[in-house]
Amino acid sequence: MNRRPNPQKAADDWNARVQVGASVEYSEVRGDPPKTFTTRTAAEVLSGHTAVVWLNGKSGCVAISHCTSI
Repeated sequence: MNRRPNPQKAADDWNARVQVGASVEYSEVRGDPPKTFTTRTAAEVLSGHTAVVWLNGKSGCVAISHCTSI
């Protein structure tokens, strides 16, 4: 039986490692070179299913699973 990931745990783990204002790499499309952004908010759970963060210079939120802390 597959267990669904726990988005709150993912957000909590992210927030323990990555502070607001930290630099992260994010690729809009997989395979494209990543761009560097800074986090604008702490990670949180969007609509009960996805851990997300808002980035300075990026409209909307992005899944933390698509970001790499640098």
